[in-house]
Amino acid sequence: MFKGIKEDIRTVFEKDPATRNTFEVLTSYPGIHALFFHRAAHFLWRKGEKSIARLISHISRFLTGIEIHPGATIGRKFFIDHGMGVVIGETAEIGDDVLLYQGVVLGGTSAEKRKRHPTIGNNVVIGAGAVVLGAIKIGDNSKIGAGSVVINNVPPYSTVVGVPGRVVGEHKIEKTDLDHAKLPDPITGILKTILKEQSKLAEKINVIDNMDKVYSRIDEYFEKKKEEMKKQFSVESKTEGE
Repeated sequence: MFKGIKEDIRTVFEKDPATRNTFEVLTSYPGIHALFFHRAAHFLWRKGEKSIARLISHISRFLTGIEIHPGATIGRKFFIDHGMGVVIGETAEIGDDVLLYQGVVLGGTSAEKRKRHPTIGNNVVIGAGAVVLGAIKIGDNSKIGAGSVVINNVPPYSTVVGVPGRVVGEHKIEKTDLDHAKLPDPITGILKTILKEQSKLAEKINVIDNMDKVYSRIDEYFEKKKEEMKKQFSVESKTEGE
């Protein structure tokens, strides 16, 4: 047990650059407190003491602002940074080296008593306010952007952003990447493409306008020649009549 506590504390130092000392971790980090409560609640849940387990979970929620169902399975080196508003459902499964930020929801989409919450792979980072719904799988080493709503399986080494969440890239980072703010923005890419195409259309329209001006000058030239020819034939006709 003490070995596990030491590892949890080391994990905080690894994943939060603001950490200064062990005393601060033990007294001021709600994410670590929620994890300690969950370890106890989950042990009782598996032993069949489900009412006491739920009570401990409820007390943890009151004290930390983090709600973890005692039935959820959590792996090693798990860390919740800040943590307020995090919700982890009963059948959620979380692998090793996972990092969650505040407001993350691992929620269910069914009222049936079956697997209804996500399975999170190893070394996954889930950004602030992201929602992962249903019995889906998030592959190892993936990154979920802040505010995303993920409702489909995510392959390993993927980057997901948007509502609904879409895979917008792949990466090969084997360690936890804290710089998850630098994620691709598919909307910006689409807008840039639209603006580029709009610029091309504007150039084509200018070419067509210039061609119209040329055609107009040609038409004016021929109209002028026609008038001159009419006058010439008119004069010749009068001369012959006289």
